[in-house]
Amino acid sequence: MQEIDHGGGLDAAAQRYGGGRADWLDLSTGINPRPYPLPMLPADAWTALPDRAAAEALEQAARAFWRVPDGAAVLAAPGASALIARIPALRPPGRVSIVGPTYNEHAHAFRAAGWEIAPDADAAVVVHPNNPDGRLWRNAPAPFQIIDESFCDICPEESRIDLAARPGVIVLKSFGKFWGLAGLRLGFSIGDPELIRRLATMLGPWPVSGPALAIGTSALNDVAWAQETRTRLARDAARLDALVGARVVGGTPLFRLYEVDDAAAWQDRLARHRIWTRIFPYSRTWLRLGLPDGDGWDRLEGALR
Repeated sequence: MQEIDHGGGLDAAAQRYGGGRADWLDLSTGINPRPYPLPMLPADAWTALPDRAAAEALEQAARAFWRVPDGAAVLAAPGASALIARIPALRPPGRVSIVGPTYNEHAHAFRAAGWEIAPDADAAVVVHPNNPDGRLWRNAPAPFQIIDESFCDICPEESRIDLAARPGVIVLKSFGKFWGLAGLRLGFSIGDPELIRRLATMLGPWPVSGPALAIGTSALNDVAWAQETRTRLARDAARLDALVGARVVGGTPLFRLYEVDDAAAWQDRLARHRIWTRIFPYSRTWLRLGLPDGDGWDRLEGALR
């Protein structure tokens, strides 16, 4: 199986530099380091098949939180990646525009389904805000549009959810990033009802676990937590910029992109302190860091000295 280059890789870093996962400060991802506090779950969330009422409660919470237009459909899935892998099969293979550099799972999925990556295409994918540079997109003109808003919950005013009721449009939402619960595996596809119906058929019955339904519903209904978290993330992003001291070339409040003299050397130096960061095969100067939390700030400051 072809290895796809993206964040994470902590096991490989530990194998190379030593220590176990618990010894490492993982700043290679854009996951909120202070996750949503887990609510108490009913026992049958673990023991029974997910029921329709729980799924409908999650859908209604998603509609309210993201202000989904009435004409758009909502589908919860076991992570945004599960949706990304299936979306190219919704249309016959053709040409898809994916402006890079960006999150590379999209190009991998379209190529695997027989699509050609090209400009002026039948389909367009935009990551909004973009990963890794935080660019915002205003339009992606194509008959088939995928708008990946996995990081847009830090700037909801920029969301293009208003496009979700249009034919051929799918907006993706990730639960793992902003709420910091990547291991829960929960994501959403919002858009053209016919496309969403076909995605639901691909996923099969009970795509989302009972615990994920309950936790997702609680989190999406907790508007106060979301507002407080946005304020904290913005403050911590500014703190990280001051600490690193390198030129900021992009990012979001969940991850920062810096230009340094030698990104691989920076990664190696920090890894020797068991701090893992993100570099990119297409740039020797780009270094991306997620946010630390707690004593992670002191660890990073000590390593940067």
